[in-house]
Amino acid sequence: MWRNAAESFGAVQTKYFARHKGEVNSCTFSPDCQILLTCSDDSRLYIWNVKSGKLLCKVKGHTGPVKACCFSPDCTMFASASYDCSVRVWRTATVECLHTLMGHQKSVETVCFSPDSRQLLSAGWDQTAILWDLQQGTFLKTFSGHQDVIQSCSFSLNGRYMATGSWDYTVKVWDLQNDGRCRTLEGHTGNISCICFSVTGMLATGSWDKTVRVWNPHKGTLIFLLAGHLGWLKSLSFSKDGILLASAGYDEMVKVWDCENGKCLTTLEGILDPAYACAFSPNGTLVLSGPIEQASL
Repeated sequence: MWRNAAESFGAVQTKYFARHKGEVNSCTFSPDCQILLTCSDDSRLYIWNVKSGKLLCKVKGHTGPVKACCFSPDCTMFASASYDCSVRVWRTATVECLHTLMGHQKSVETVCFSPDSRQLLSAGWDQTAILWDLQQGTFLKTFSGHQDVIQSCSFSLNGRYMATGSWDYTVKVWDLQNDGRCRTLEGHTGNISCICFSVTGMLATGSWDKTVRVWNPHKGTLIFLLAGHLGWLKSLSFSKDGILLASAGYDEMVKVWDCENGKCLTTLEGILDPAYACAFSPNGTLVLSGPIEQASL
């Protein structure tokens, strides 16, 4: 089915989004694939028109580098996590700040919405993850257990599980149907820098050990060990159908993997700078962001 996938990714067209004044830490598409959201060390978020590449808006409010950003699944909101220890939730239509969530004691490194857009998970340097109620903008629960920085988090698409990846080399999977019961996934030999769930329920984790691991989070078993990167992993993204996985890192390349057999379909090189972020758009296009002042599509 995917025998021509490598050829499809071979002819990559590039579009640059070059208004950033610092490192681009995260990028994400809106669910309708019309808007690209990026965030930067310059303390701002940037909203772009995907087709034209036009900068629509600079979003101000944070007082420190913005480390992560994401859209809610229903596209009515987006969230940002910052070095200023806060999480902000914004209304997409008007770009007004709906909630400023304070509770972390140190830099917030990662943030993600629940599938129903009613809750938000954030985590960071204080080694805790916090679950928030977005209807009221209030604290729900703290998840503790990691021994170092939590750099990544993700909800499963059925809403049952949350996963957190830490610099303690472990991934924790929290079962929300069993009062937050935790399963710890071990095997990486470096900091966990990125994680994501697929629509099929797989969990991918990327590490400073230069590998990607694909897990069955329910059983806690390893499905694939994906090796081939020459540097630390920075970002992961599943395609909408869960069959393809993109991985990006500090080795100036992006790899696209077939999750049916664990094989690398293609390697996108010549990025010239570390690929700090990658994301599949809903229609299958891959977006990359470089480290300084620009993102490429």
